[in-house]
Amino acid sequence: MCPTRELALQVAKDIATAATVREARVLTVYGGVGYDVQLDTLASGVDVVVGTPGRLLDLAQRKALDLSHVRALVLDEADEMLDLGFLPDVEKLIARTPKSRQTMLFSATMPAAIIALARANLNNAINVRAETHDAQATVPDTTQFVYQAHDLDKPEIVSKLLQSADIGRTMVFTRTKRAAQRIADDLADRGFKAAAIHGDLNQVARERALKKLRNGTVQVLVATDVAARGIDVADVTHVVNYECPDDEKTYIHRIGRTGRAGAKGVAVTLVDWQDVTRWKLINKALSLPFEELPETYSTSPHLFADLQIPQGTRGRLPRQASAEAEAAPASERSEKPRTRRPRNRRRTRGGARPAEQAPAPTSESA
Repeated sequence: MCPTRELALQVAKDIATAATVREARVLTVYGGVGYDVQLDTLASGVDVVVGTPGRLLDLAQRKALDLSHVRALVLDEADEMLDLGFLPDVEKLIARTPKSRQTMLFSATMPAAIIALARANLNNAINVRAETHDAQATVPDTTQFVYQAHDLDKPEIVSKLLQSADIGRTMVFTRTKRAAQRIADDLADRGFKAAAIHGDLNQVARERALKKLRNGTVQVLVATDVAARGIDVADVTHVVNYECPDDEKTYIHRIGRTGRAGAKGVAVTLVDWQDVTRWKLINKALSLPFEELPETYSTSPHLFADLQIPQGTRGRLPRQASAEAEAAPASERSEKPRTRRPRNRRRTRGGARPAEQAPAPTSESA
């Protein structure tokens, strides 16, 4: 079970790759798409089913998915399932599985709620940590910067950041779906190749945006937290928290999109004035050295120095030659002088003809 569609697709792809020799049959199920292919595949038989809780429960209630023979149950990003309100569906799905199953919970953070869930559903539970005992919560290979910035100046700051040295694939995280779309549209208007991914987009659009980021068609992906969990995109060099994250777990998962597999990364967090207290709680929980936040604007010298932004960088990209070529016909048409047609109308003054054009008086009128 995975909390998001994108993560389910990624996990299923990795399982299919790992099971090439065993020729295991893998099926991915999630909402937003039709049932026909999923029902037909289940009817023909599968070995591994990867999906989101909602669609898994729906198929189980339709009796198309029989969970009574499950031998292994895996909850990926278990803490996120609790945060997103999946717990009732997860408990219903677990109740349909046999007691003799093997259960595994995976999570980068283990809050008390996850530990309680583990104790309630696991027998002889073993806690395995894939890190050393003194490992930090944040990755050392990720260089972190935290600035106190005004909301109206953030688009300019992000635009200049996207022109810094060694910039590559970049992910910008926002709290709301509306903000994600607005920022992506604004960056595109400034000349950057940007796309958005959030809950208001259908599954096809979300997959298309991720595919564009992976193949390099898009440089910037603006996303809500739906993309912060488990989405593995190679060579993400920069992560930007457009607003202060809600808590330390969200911060860890967001900046974890960069600095992966030994690669270096940069994480930039922009904190509004009203969120300074919230950031101090995150800073204390993670033992970070950002107690005092520098007041930062898009023209601040330390911003250019920290992020290696060339001096004189503007918040809009210069027009590319291709864009100018495409716009040339329209501009030529606009610059071409228009032929003035002779005007046959005569101006009147107060509804009457001018005196010099008035008809000569006749003898009768005289």
